[in-house]
Amino acid sequence: MAISAKDVMTLRKRTGVGMMQCKAALTEASGDFDAAVEVLREKLKGDMEERSGREASEGVIAISKEPGSVAMIELFSETDFAARNDSFLAAAQKIADLARLQLAGEITATGEMSQLVDDLRITIKENISLGRAVKFECAVVGSYLHHNNKAAAIIACEGDLPDDMLTGICQHVTAAVPPLMPAPLAVDEAALPADAVEQQKSTFVEEARASGKPDEIIEKMITGKLRKWVNENTLLGQTYIRELDAKKPIRHYLPKGATVTQFARFALGA
Repeated sequence: MAISAKDVMTLRKRTGVGMMQCKAALTEASGDFDAAVEVLREKLKGDMEERSGREASEGVIAISKEPGSVAMIELFSETDFAARNDSFLAAAQKIADLARLQLAGEITATGEMSQLVDDLRITIKENISLGRAVKFECAVVGSYLHHNNKAAAIIACEGDLPDDMLTGICQHVTAAVPPLMPAPLAVDEAALPADAVEQQKSTFVEEARASGKPDEIIEKMITGKLRKWVNENTLLGQTYIRELDAKKPIRHYLPKGATVTQFARFALGA
């Protein structure tokens, strides 16, 4: 069948592939655009595999949220220029939307997600890859995406928390990194890894015994240091970044009966 220049140009705009390759693909696909894209994807698979060895440390984070569920994904590229491309940003959002439709927890790339990544590889001609992806399902969820699309956080909560508080806690999770304060290891003491707590306790025991003080003083020193460490390394125990001068923990600002049950933080390069 005859392939018009207009059809070739339409496919080129859709894929970013050269005119001659587009014309050949349309001819092979008998003018079917979707089939022609698949032809190009197969023919260019070798090129895409060659690019897979290139470092991809730039990119964006995208969040998809609706009442009761929230998902967050990382999409990597070789250059920041590619990451700011409208088609790249749109694909990242689409992948986040697809992730939100999956079961809660860590998300493995679906076929549709992988196809979106492959399409970007064809059009942008860089090594594009999907990084981490996670979904929370809860009655109350919150999110925050930094203006540069490179740092973000999501939370799941129980209780009646206003939107501003949800956003504020997510901003805290995003910003809580050294030297300001340690990145929280868990929501609260009960969720801390047991081995991490034991390791810190052993360190504090050694330090206290080295002081040469009486046993009853040593016990108080260990208890005090461990309590301080727990507060510094749990989300609810950390000083709320929005109210640093007040020096009160996040739990102080939560409405009665409300708490955070899960949180996740993504930051490109971290």
